Amino acid sequence: MSILRPQKILFSNLRKIDNLLDELSKSRELDNIAIANYKDENIEFTDLKVDKAIINNVEITNGNLSNNTFIDIEFNNCNFSNTSFGNSSFIRCEFNNCKLTGCNFAESRTYNVSFIESNISYANFSTASIENVLFDNSSLRNSVFQENKFKNIKFRQADLTQVQFFKTSLKGIDFSDSIIEGMAVSIEDIKGAIINQFQAIDLLYLLGVKVK
Repeated sequence: MSILRPQKILFSNLRKIDNLLDELSKSRELDNIAIANYKDENIEFTDLKVDKAIINNVEITNGNLSNNTFIDIEFNNCNFSNTSFGNSSFIRCEFNNCKLTGCNFAESRTYNVSFIESNISYANFSTASIENVLFDNSSLRNSVFQENKFKNIKFRQADLTQVQFFKTSLKGIDFSDSIIEGMAVSIEDIKGAIINQFQAIDLLYLLGVKVK
């Protein structure tokens, strides 16, 4: 599966932003920017468009970043714990070693997005559109996927312990090198997924049987 990464070739002379609040008071569109070492909580940035950016060591927790558009963004070592990205769009974005625990991605669109070595536990992806997305060496423990339509999704050595899938077809998705212990899913949704022989034991509860 080929996922388009942020188009860095388009980045030119990134403009460093020192005071994000001042910048947003001037414009709701940010282009060709670099943000580093910014920290805040309980803030609200909505109806923004951020295009071509490198965001390093930014911490925004318990915030509201709903209804935003992020295009060609590289997030490195960021912490967005318990922040809402509801109804936002992520296009050609990459999250590297980020903390997204408890984030709300409900009704969001993720297209050509990579989550690499990130913590996405307790996240809500209900009714999100998820296409060409990679979860690589990332934890999604206790996260929720509900009424999602997956297209070209890859879980690579992901921790899916107690993840809940509701009304979301997993046909063709390869879980064989990931952890699926306690994963909640229906027989209908898991049909056609790829698992290994040991993982089959974790899903026997769907048949109402026990291994003695």
